[in-house]
Amino acid sequence: MTPADPSYLTSPVSPWERWAWVFAGIWLVFLVYPVIETFQSTDSVVVTTLGLTFIAAFAVVYLAGYGWLAHRPWLVFGLLVALALATATIIGVEAIGLTPYLGVYSALMLPSPWWPRTTLAVALLPLLSLVAGDGFPVFFFLMVWPIIIGMVLLRLFTEGEHRADESRAMLALVAERERVARDVHDVLGHSLTAMSIKAELAARLIDVDPDRARAELESIQETARQALAEVRATVGGLRAGNLEAELAAAPQVLADAGIETRVLGSVADTDPRHRTLLAWVLREAVTNVVRHARASCVVVELGPRGITVTDDGTGLAGPAGGTTPEGNGLRGMRERVSDAGGTLELLDAHPGTRVQVVLP
Repeated sequence: MTPADPSYLTSPVSPWERWAWVFAGIWLVFLVYPVIETFQSTDSVVVTTLGLTFIAAFAVVYLAGYGWLAHRPWLVFGLLVALALATATIIGVEAIGLTPYLGVYSALMLPSPWWPRTTLAVALLPLLSLVAGDGFPVFFFLMVWPIIIGMVLLRLFTEGEHRADESRAMLALVAERERVARDVHDVLGHSLTAMSIKAELAARLIDVDPDRARAELESIQETARQALAEVRATVGGLRAGNLEAELAAAPQVLADAGIETRVLGSVADTDPRHRTLLAWVLREAVTNVVRHARASCVVVELGPRGITVTDDGTGLAGPAGGTTPEGNGLRGMRERVSDAGGTLELLDAHPGTRVQVVLP
């Protein structure tokens, strides 16, 4: 089986997250100042080469801190500090020219609650230049400190936005729970009241008018069936919003049909706004695989942009050849995705079928 390309699912949410190392690399041009100072501080080729090596390593680690080492910020920050200190042994107090990089990395990448403390400590390091007796460099007032302050504000705004998103998601969950509780109360309250009244009437009529009593009992059965259907519809809506439950149930359903399941990604990778829809899509896609695909393996891929369900079954042509028409379930799925501003594609996976949903 050829699984779907997950690149559209695992790409970062924002340009900053995807190209952070490029944006960081632009600022490396200011390393020219410690480089010049390295050439001016000594006439020894060995010492000059060593200083340039420290600065080059500093640049590489700094870029890696926004790229493949972004998940280990403390390691990156420690290496940057160590390389800055090593550079200071060659160019002296002029190594404070590296502190802007330390301050920006601390403000943007170090975890809470430590990043405000480390950022403040780094921002105060340039005051050491007063010990050298040359005066405090004016460009720190004009450029370096404003940049660090700007990154601190960016971090604060970003964290505030994340907290707001979490609050909105929690409020939406509470509202959904209240809706379900209200719907269940309304359905059961009305139906159980009606059934109680009919049961009392049937009990009184059973000896007086058996035919009328039989009709009331049949009416009770019909009311019970209707109430059960309404409760199932209400609870079904709740289950559709529980993506974790669907991810847990799908492998069991497929295993009962003799189909292996692989899940790439997790609920945490998805957009909270679309988890209700993604759970519904997953359930419908799994149902279609069990009923029609004759597959042996299914791959479910989750990401911030949507979901992909790929099987290795008979494909779009179907077991008898020709194009398989879309059923009501697939049409309903396409309409729901379209209403959410997304797109649904049925692709030939060679062999099998790929259901790919991309959401904004």
